Amino acid sequence: MSIEHRLNHIAGQLSGNGEVLLNSVDAHTGEPLPYAFHQATSDEVDAAVQAAEAAYPAYRSTSPAQRAAFLDAIANELDALGDDFVQHVMRETALPEARIRGERARTSNQLRLFADVVRRGDFLGARIDRAQPERTP
Repeated sequence: MSIEHRLNHIAGQLSGNGEVLLNSVDAHTGEPLPYAFHQATSDEVDAAVQAAEAAYPAYRSTSPAQRAAFLDAIANELDALGDDFVQHVMRETALPEARIRGERARTSNQLRLFADVVRRGDFLGARIDRAQPERTP
Protein backbone atom coordinates (compact mmCIF):
# COMPACT_ATOMS: atom_id res chain seq x y z
CA MET A 1 0.00 0.00 0.00
CA SER A 2 1.38 3.40 -0.90
CA ILE A 3 1.08 6.06 1.76
CA GLU A 4 -0.01 9.57 0.88
CA HIS A 5 1.93 12.15 2.86
CA ARG A 6 -0.16 15.04 4.14
CA LEU A 7 1.57 18.37 4.60
CA ASN A 8 1.12 21.34 6.91
CA HIS A 9 -0.58 24.47 5.59
CA ILE A 10 1.34 27.59 6.60
CA ALA A 11 0.42 31.00 5.18
CA GLY A 12 -1.09 29.47 2.06
CA GLN A 13 1.91 27.23 1.41
CA LEU A 14 2.40 23.51 1.95
CA SER A 15 5.26 22.46 4.20
CA GLY A 16 6.51 19.03 5.22
CA ASN A 17 9.92 19.62 6.76
CA GLY A 18 9.34 17.31 9.69
CA GLU A 19 10.93 13.89 9.43
CA VAL A 20 8.50 12.36 11.92
CA LEU A 21 5.38 10.97 10.26
CA LEU A 22 2.16 10.49 12.19
CA ASN A 23 0.39 7.52 10.66
CA SER A 24 -3.35 7.28 10.36
CA VAL A 25 -4.74 4.02 11.78
CA ASP A 26 -8.06 2.21 11.40
CA ALA A 27 -9.50 2.33 14.92
CA HIS A 28 -11.37 -0.98 14.48
CA THR A 29 -8.56 -3.09 13.10
CA GLY A 30 -5.37 -1.27 14.02
CA GLU A 31 -4.33 -1.48 10.38
CA PRO A 32 -2.56 1.53 8.91
CA LEU A 33 -4.57 3.78 6.64
CA PRO A 34 -2.96 5.22 3.50
CA TYR A 35 -2.30 8.61 5.11
CA ALA A 36 0.64 9.94 7.07
CA PHE A 37 0.95 13.47 8.40
CA HIS A 38 4.22 15.33 8.77
CA GLN A 39 4.78 16.41 12.34
CA ALA A 40 5.53 20.12 12.26
CA THR A 41 9.03 21.19 13.19
CA SER A 42 9.68 24.01 15.64
CA ASP A 43 10.53 26.24 12.68
CA GLU A 44 7.21 25.40 11.02
CA VAL A 45 5.31 26.17 14.22
CA ASP A 46 7.18 29.48 14.49
CA ALA A 47 6.38 30.26 10.85
CA ALA A 48 2.68 29.51 11.43
CA VAL A 49 2.60 31.78 14.49
CA GLN A 50 4.39 34.57 12.61
CA ALA A 51 1.98 34.22 9.68
CA ALA A 52 -1.01 34.40 12.01
CA GLU A 53 0.44 37.46 13.71
CA ALA A 54 1.06 39.11 10.33
CA ALA A 55 -2.51 38.33 9.18
CA TYR A 56 -4.12 39.73 12.32
CA PRO A 57 -4.12 43.44 11.36
CA ALA A 58 -5.87 42.69 8.06
CA TYR A 59 -8.48 40.48 9.73
CA ARG A 60 -8.96 43.01 12.52
CA SER A 61 -9.86 45.65 9.97
CA THR A 62 -12.63 43.53 8.41
CA SER A 63 -16.23 44.49 8.96
CA PRO A 64 -18.64 42.40 11.02
CA ALA A 65 -20.36 41.40 7.76
CA GLN A 66 -17.05 40.15 6.35
CA ARG A 67 -16.27 38.21 9.52
CA ALA A 68 -19.73 36.65 9.52
CA ALA A 69 -19.30 35.67 5.87
CA PHE A 70 -15.95 34.10 6.77
CA LEU A 71 -17.54 31.97 9.50
CA ASP A 72 -20.38 30.98 7.15
CA ALA A 73 -17.85 29.98 4.49
CA ILE A 74 -16.03 27.73 6.96
CA ALA A 75 -19.32 26.06 7.89
CA ASN A 76 -20.24 25.59 4.23
CA GLU A 77 -16.84 24.07 3.43
CA LEU A 78 -17.14 21.68 6.37
CA ASP A 79 -20.58 20.58 5.20
CA ALA A 80 -19.33 20.19 1.62
CA LEU A 81 -16.71 17.62 2.62
CA GLY A 82 -19.40 15.01 2.05
CA ASP A 83 -19.55 11.29 2.64
CA ASP A 84 -15.84 10.60 2.07
CA PHE A 85 -15.04 12.77 5.07
CA VAL A 86 -17.60 10.95 7.22
CA GLN A 87 -16.27 7.53 6.20
CA HIS A 88 -12.68 8.56 6.86
CA VAL A 89 -13.48 9.93 10.32
CA MET A 90 -15.41 6.75 11.13
CA ARG A 91 -12.37 4.65 10.26
CA GLU A 92 -10.00 6.79 12.32
CA THR A 93 -12.24 7.09 15.39
CA ALA A 94 -14.50 4.01 15.35
CA LEU A 95 -17.40 6.34 16.08
CA PRO A 96 -20.73 5.53 14.40
CA GLU A 97 -21.86 7.42 11.32
CA ALA A 98 -24.73 9.16 13.10
CA ARG A 99 -22.31 10.54 15.70
CA ILE A 100 -19.91 11.87 13.07
CA ARG A 101 -22.72 13.49 11.08
CA GLY A 102 -24.14 14.95 14.28
CA GLU A 103 -20.78 16.38 15.36
CA ARG A 104 -20.21 17.90 11.94
CA ALA A 105 -23.70 19.45 11.95
CA ARG A 106 -23.18 20.76 15.50
CA THR A 107 -19.89 22.38 14.52
CA SER A 108 -21.32 23.93 11.34
CA ASN A 109 -24.35 25.21 13.20
CA GLN A 110 -22.20 26.74 15.94
CA LEU A 111 -20.14 28.54 13.32
CA ARG A 112 -23.35 29.87 11.76
CA LEU A 113 -24.64 30.88 15.20
CA PHE A 114 -21.44 32.83 15.84
CA ALA A 115 -21.78 34.41 12.38
CA ASP A 116 -25.28 35.57 13.30
CA VAL A 117 -24.02 37.03 16.58
CA VAL A 118 -21.31 38.92 14.69
CA ARG A 119 -23.86 40.20 12.15
CA ARG A 120 -26.20 41.42 14.90
CA GLY A 121 -23.36 42.93 16.92
CA ASP A 122 -24.57 41.37 20.16
CA PHE A 123 -21.02 41.15 21.44
CA LEU A 124 -20.56 44.92 21.11
CA GLY A 125 -23.20 45.80 23.71
CA ALA A 126 -21.70 43.95 26.62
CA ARG A 127 -23.23 44.77 30.01
CA ILE A 128 -21.83 44.22 33.43
CA ASP A 129 -24.52 43.61 36.02
CA ARG A 130 -23.12 44.66 39.37
CA ALA A 131 -23.78 42.55 42.42
CA GLN A 132 -26.62 43.62 44.70
CA PRO A 133 -25.63 42.15 48.08
CA GLU A 134 -28.85 43.35 49.76
CA ARG A 135 -31.01 41.52 47.19
CA THR A 136 -32.43 38.12 48.00
CA PRO A 137 -33.15 35.57 45.30
